[in-house]
Amino acid sequence: MKKIILNKILKRTLNVGVIGLGYVGLPLAVEKAKAGFKTTGFDIQQEKVDLVNTGQNYIGDVVDEDLKNLVERNILSATSDFEFIKNADFIAICVPTPLDVYQQPDTSYIINTARDISRHMKKGSVIVLESTTYPGTTEELLKPILEEGSGLTCGIDFYLGFSPERVDPGNKKYKTKNTPKVVGAIGDDAKEIIAAMYSVVLDSNVHVVSSPAVAEMEKILENVYRNINIGLINELAILCDKMDINIWEVIEAAKTKPYGFQAFYPGSGLGGHCIPLDPYYLSWKAREYGFHTSMIESSMMINDRMPEYCVERAGKILNRDRKALNGSKILVLGVAYKQDINDYRESPALKVIEILSQYGANVDYYDPYIQEYKYKGQIKSGLNNITPDLLNKYDLAIITTAHTNVDYEMIAINVKWVFDTKNVTKDVKNKDRIILL
Repeated sequence: MKKIILNKILKRTLNVGVIGLGYVGLPLAVEKAKAGFKTTGFDIQQEKVDLVNTGQNYIGDVVDEDLKNLVERNILSATSDFEFIKNADFIAICVPTPLDVYQQPDTSYIINTARDISRHMKKGSVIVLESTTYPGTTEELLKPILEEGSGLTCGIDFYLGFSPERVDPGNKKYKTKNTPKVVGAIGDDAKEIIAAMYSVVLDSNVHVVSSPAVAEMEKILENVYRNINIGLINELAILCDKMDINIWEVIEAAKTKPYGFQAFYPGSGLGGHCIPLDPYYLSWKAREYGFHTSMIESSMMINDRMPEYCVERAGKILNRDRKALNGSKILVLGVAYKQDINDYRESPALKVIEILSQYGANVDYYDPYIQEYKYKGQIKSGLNNITPDLLNKYDLAIITTAHTNVDYEMIAINVKWVFDTKNVTKDVKNKDRIILL
């Protein structure tokens, strides 16, 4: 069976399915289709399915013309009917893995997807989980569901592995196509098959590890590494403010060391799907072994507190003019979680706005990439543009995202105070009314 599948990969006759057409799934589906594999994407949101089937792109990391061309050539299509699994040979699972209200892993998307797959999968299927999750998910959660629902045996009747997504929205250099891929699978045959598939789809190295658990932990390590270091620099930023030291100047000086130092930067908190969530996945799993990830948990507490700290700093700035947060008019600049993208998942700016509003501030926001956002069931619309006359009405502007297509010089001239949490005003000439984090 392994030889048959490898031959299908070589001849590009393998039918591919990608479950979840979001920031991970759609770029992956496009790359597999571009490699010559007939690919079907699945999503429960009919709107996404309809957009794909009409060749309309909604993900920044996908080239519009690539998607349109693949759909017109009938190499790529989308569906909301799970029966498509019957014809799929290779299935990639790219579903969300959020936290629940208790900050514990919500694996319901994986569980429901596994149950649906198990009802339709066939002998010889290759299934790869790409969703970021805790170590043990593939073998302890996914495998039993697939075996029980299908009556098939993993490693004999079907192949199962884990290959973590490495998507960095807005990255100009590294996309799905050229980012190295890590593969862990159950059994040597599964490792060989999955590695062979990604080797022909991607223009990057495929690094095979001994098990899915190693690959799952590797992904957690990538993001926990960043979480801890950002937590460190956020804590130092708070200390430097008390000591009247410019943390941004400190970082620039430290960067001159050619070895042993990597620069991380402070901000109003952590955003995106992975970095703010993954530490909770690991700390939750660690408790199963009676282990507390003390360093990780400390960094999580620091990073989670940053939106509130930024609001405290905003209150101190307003106090210079004998104003309170209550009743002040504040403009938040940027709700995307990173610069020059339209993704606001877990964006700390949303928490900043929420806390400011709770204190009675009148808050507007401007983000050239996001006209409106939904947070805790509420929809908030942003300003269409900003002008000098409009800026004059605000007591304070808080820069929470370092978008490059915003005129910060104009903002610095026309707003009473600017609180810059990203050091994006470093080249602005008039710094008299700018306060850095």
